[in-house]
Amino acid sequence: MDLASLCGAFGLSAAAGLNAWLPLFGAALAQRLDIVELAQPFDDLSGTGALVVLGVLTIADFVGDKIPAVDHVLHAIGTVIAPVSGAALFTGQTGAETDLPTLVAILLGASTAESIHAGRATIRPLSTATTAGMGNPVLSILEDIGSLGLMVVAFALPVLAFLLVLALALVIVLAWRRARRGYPARGA
Repeated sequence: MDLASLCGAFGLSAAAGLNAWLPLFGAALAQRLDIVELAQPFDDLSGTGALVVLGVLTIADFVGDKIPAVDHVLHAIGTVIAPVSGAALFTGQTGAETDLPTLVAILLGASTAESIHAGRATIRPLSTATTAGMGNPVLSILEDIGSLGLMVVAFALPVLAFLLVLALALVIVLAWRRARRGYPARGA
């Protein structure tokens, strides 16, 4: 099993948890430019039609996630899209390089992306409540930068990407625990 491909796959699927469309578009574009090689059938994402659709979805999500109320709708949709994106990226990254069974790759990619997405979707309402939604565009930009950075690192330095995923998971857990302490217990 290729450890670098596995680490990179975790990085890509976590990037999908931060922004479901950006890493799909970035990976497809990198495939098109012969920078990376995705396994069949995910290399089909680098076709012109797929790149246009992914580009439009990436831009729509980028803009929409900066608008209060629209961002919450996108996060609800992301509950379905992020794990699908994570599964596709994980499988596309490991399929040609490892002997990891496809079902295991799908489950690892989907669960990684959904875990990161759930963490950010849990933190976002706290921002909305404490900043009247004004802090959400800042969080969204940070998520976009994190997703793009994690995607690039996943391809260039996959082991570092895996370590960043672990650090990101830790930050999300700590933020979630801190947010939970700020709310009164149910029934209290």
